[in-house]
Amino acid sequence: MSERIISYRAALNEALVEEMERDERVFLMGQDVAKFGGVFAVSKGLQDKFGPKRVFDTPISETLIVGGGVGAALAGARPVVELQYADFALVAMDEILNKAAKWRYMHGNRQSVPLVIRAAEGMFGGLGPEHSQSFGQYFWNAFGLKTLMPSTPADAKSMLKAAIRDDDPVLFLENKALYNRRGPVPDEVEVDPIGKASTIRNGTDLTIIAWSSMVAVALKAAEALAEEGISAEVIDPRGVRPLDTATIFNSVDRTGRVLVTHEGPVTGGLAGELIAQIVETRFDKLLAPPARVAGADTYVPQNLELERFIVPHLEHILAAARKLAATGKSSTQ
Repeated sequence: MSERIISYRAALNEALVEEMERDERVFLMGQDVAKFGGVFAVSKGLQDKFGPKRVFDTPISETLIVGGGVGAALAGARPVVELQYADFALVAMDEILNKAAKWRYMHGNRQSVPLVIRAAEGMFGGLGPEHSQSFGQYFWNAFGLKTLMPSTPADAKSMLKAAIRDDDPVLFLENKALYNRRGPVPDEVEVDPIGKASTIRNGTDLTIIAWSSMVAVALKAAEALAEEGISAEVIDPRGVRPLDTATIFNSVDRTGRVLVTHEGPVTGGLAGELIAQIVETRFDKLLAPPARVAGADTYVPQNLELERFIVPHLEHILAAARKLAATGKSSTQ
């Protein structure tokens, strides 16, 4: 199968174009998504291609954007709504959690809400504490809402296409640091079912689980560890709901050691909940206590130079992985 090297941003744009061409019920709305092309240029050129009835700007009101999307989905459309920054989802939490996520259940499974909420998250460019939060941890218990976090251009395209085709509401979190990241994307993208983790690298000594921007860092760590004789498996859950615990647990069963890393704060973060599930169900398989490498428990600084001190780096993962690998008897013995 042939492939091209394109950016994460371009992959998202292609997904929107292809799904809008495939299904006339799909439309896009949000702040500055039309002529301006979106604050991160993901929707650039879409209004010219599909017209102002299918790609249009909204007022500065996240409540209206998400609430309008819920209403349109209930009326038979398949809306994609853009929140300029994931932080602004806090303004529309009632519409996200109490309307979109719960509607199917509250109405006896008689109505679905095929809505996609795209939102840019994560630390990038010194944008400060109100524009830089990592949001996955807020939606662990958002029952009825699917929450996806693609880490590569190929996943960005295939997962957005899957989200648009899904009959349930999907929160689609795009890390701002990834928009310019380039990678191979097949000419014919396979649209995988939502909720399948990706085993990016196989290993035998420990399992590294990473989301979003931290996946590439985890891969670099695995490569460096291999040179030291430590075989690390790298898994990208690709989201938080649904969570592919089967792939994760099977890996932990084989390696006996697990390190979980993510960009957001360590307290109340993605690692804590996942490690709790691993300990509760796989305690007898563990050869060492699980480790977590995450962001600092503080506001995201406005200063660009300070920003880099609160996110995990390669050396942090390497130090934790080396300690894990040195603890307990090897799982291969």
